[in-house]
Amino acid sequence: MKQGQGFLLVFSITSTSSLSELAELREQIIRIKDDENVPIVIVGNKSDLEEDRAVSRSRAFALSQQWGNSPYYETSARRRANVNEVFIDLCRQIIRKDIQASQERSMELAMNGRSGGGGGGGGGADGIGGSEGQSRQSGGRLRNRRRAKAKGDCVILCIFLFSLPLR
Repeated sequence: MKQGQGFLLVFSITSTSSLSELAELREQIIRIKDDENVPIVIVGNKSDLEEDRAVSRSRAFALSQQWGNSPYYETSARRRANVNEVFIDLCRQIIRKDIQASQERSMELAMNGRSGGGGGGGGGADGIGGSEGQSRQSGGRLRNRRRAKAKGDCVILCIFLFSLPLR
């Protein structure tokens, strides 16, 4: 969970207990990630078993609203319904969050550069002027951006909860 950037929380629409367990998992994810805004998609699986439905759509949608508008999908692995859409939505959330974080870092770096009084100056004992120092600073920023980007691989942890009937 610590390395995951986004989470699919999957429950069976035929099992109320599997939905109840999602709340504990979500709390654990938020605690480990130390972030209330972790990309999460709630998935009600087994939509092909409508006659066995134990969790209403309205209950699942209410949970998604309660969790800050986390998207809710109903899927069927058997019919392959909405499976791709779930992953696409989660990846979009992860990318959007990554872009926001990158923009915030860029703004922070720009603000620190301006308020730090950097820029001009007569250079140091080695005779290097201020503009070259700025270029080094910019080069450092580029290196930092590259490092951050390299760490930004998309990692998705899928958590599936199913209640299998005992026979």
